[in-house]
Amino acid sequence: MAPKVLISDKLSEAAVQIFRDRGIDVDFQPDLGKDKDKLAEVIGQYDGLAIRSATKVTDKILANATNLKVIARAGIGTDNIDKEAASKKGVIVMNTPFGNMITTAEHAIAMMFAVARQVPEASASTHAGKWEKSKFMGTELTNKTLGVIGAGNIGGIVCDRARGLKMKVVAYDPFLSEERAAKMGVEKVELDELLARADFITLHVPLTDQTRNILSRENLAKTKKGVRIINCARGGLVDEVALAEALKSGHVAGAAFDVFSEEPAKENALFNLPNVVCTPHLGAATTEAQENVALQVAEQMSNYLLTGAVENALNMPSVTAEEAKVMGPWIKLAEHLGAFVGQMTDEPIKAINILYDGVAADMNLDALNCAVVAGIMKKVNPDVNMVSAPVVAKERGIQISTTNQDKTGTFDGYIKVTAVTEKRERSVAGTVFSDGKPRFIQIKGINIDAEVGAHMLYTTNNDVPGIIGSLGQTMGEHGVNIANFTLGRAAAGGEAIALLYVDEPVPADARAKLAETDLFNQIKPLEFDVV
Repeated sequence: MAPKVLISDKLSEAAVQIFRDRGIDVDFQPDLGKDKDKLAEVIGQYDGLAIRSATKVTDKILANATNLKVIARAGIGTDNIDKEAASKKGVIVMNTPFGNMITTAEHAIAMMFAVARQVPEASASTHAGKWEKSKFMGTELTNKTLGVIGAGNIGGIVCDRARGLKMKVVAYDPFLSEERAAKMGVEKVELDELLARADFITLHVPLTDQTRNILSRENLAKTKKGVRIINCARGGLVDEVALAEALKSGHVAGAAFDVFSEEPAKENALFNLPNVVCTPHLGAATTEAQENVALQVAEQMSNYLLTGAVENALNMPSVTAEEAKVMGPWIKLAEHLGAFVGQMTDEPIKAINILYDGVAADMNLDALNCAVVAGIMKKVNPDVNMVSAPVVAKERGIQISTTNQDKTGTFDGYIKVTAVTEKRERSVAGTVFSDGKPRFIQIKGINIDAEVGAHMLYTTNNDVPGIIGSLGQTMGEHGVNIANFTLGRAAAGGEAIALLYVDEPVPADARAKLAETDLFNQIKPLEFDVV
C-alpha cells in the first residue's frame, strides 16, 4: 500500500505533484490546519504530515497520530510542532533550512538598509505631502562594522553580502572555526567584543535555551552607542522591552525586526517608536522561497517514506539516500544486536557500549547508535523506533558510548554491543555478509555464525554430549521446524551456546521439556523483526 500524506497548509501545487509522481497518496487540504479538532480526528490515517506555520502539531494531535512517521515543515521554524511529544511518539520532525536561506538573508540586508536610511518613515512622510529632507539624516554602510550573531547557513550569506557592501564583519558563533572564518573573510570574536565593536548587529541563530534573550538588558548595555539592531531570525532572541528603553534613551539608534516574541504581533514594545522598522515575519516571503521550500519538503518526505533517507531531521540523525542504500543492512543488524541484548537482559541497563570495527566505523554512527538503542528499548516499549529510542534511554539514565577501530580480523567490519547492568555485562556482535544479510558472529565472547530469523531459540550449556540430540528431538516432538542450527563453545568441556532459527515460536511446553533434561543453563526464546 502506498504511503499516505496529508498537506494541511497552503503549499505549491508543484509539491503536490511531486508526491503523486513518486507514487504517494496525497491529500491536499490547505485549510485543515486551522481546525485542530478536525485534524486530530483524521490524522490517524496518514503516514506523513506536511505543514507550514498555520498548523499547530500539539501533543493532542500526536496522540491520535497512530500511523504517523514524519512531519515536515516547509520552512525553517518548527515552533508550531511539539518536538518532544513527536520524538516520544517516534515521529521524525524535518524542516527545509535551505529553500529560503537567500530570501531571509536578503531581507536582513534590506532591513539594515531601511533602518540605516530611515526609508519607511521617509516614505510615509513623503506620501503625506511633506518634504522633510533634513529630518531623515542616515548613515552609510560602507566601512561600518557588522556584528553577525550566528554564522551558519543564513548568517554566512549575510556575511558575504555585507563584505560586498565593503562592511567590516565580525562574527560570534561557538561552532565557527578560525579556518572557516578566515575562508569567509570575517573575524571570529566573542560576544562581548562583538557588542562593543559593532555599528550594526544582526541575529541569525535558532531560539534555544542558550540563545533566548541573547541580547538581554545586560548585553544591550554593552553595545556601542548608536548601534542599530536587526532581527530576522526568531522572536525571543532580544529583550524587546529593554531594547525599547535603549531606543528611547538614544543608546540604540535604530532597530529593524521581522520576528517577535509573540506572533501574530498585535502589540509590542517596539511598535510606534521612531526609526524602528517592523515587518510581519516576511523573511521567507518571496515567490522563489515559497516554491523552493515546498518542493524541498515534498522531496524529503517522499525520500523518507519510500527509501528511508532522512534529510534535515531535527530529532534524528540524517541519513542520505546514498547512505540509506549502503547502510540499510547495517542499520537492520544494529537493531537485531540491540534486540538480542534487550531480550536477554532482565535487570535495568546502566550503560550501552557500542564498538564499530572496519567498514562499520566509517558509516553514519549516529544513525547506527539510534538503531542499536531502538532494538534494546523495544523490550520496554514495542512501539519504540530510532526516533524515540534515545529519548527513552535518556529518561532511564542510560549512558551510551561508542568506540571506533580499524579492521581487526576476518570480517571487513562488524558491530559489537555490550549492555552493562548492576550484575553483569552482556555482549553480542554481528556483521553483514556480501548477500546483504545480517549475521550474529559472537555471543558472550563465543564465536558463531548464525543467520538472523524472525523466531529463534537461544540456549547455554556445559559442553557435553547430547545437546544437539535433545534440541532436535524436542523441536520435532512439538512440530517446530528448524531452519538453521548454530553451535559454539569457549573451549572443549567449557561453556557452550546454541542458536536455533525456527519457522515458528518455540512453545512453552517445548521449553519446559528442555529444562527437564537438566542439560541447559539457560533457555530463551527470541523474536526479531526481519521484514
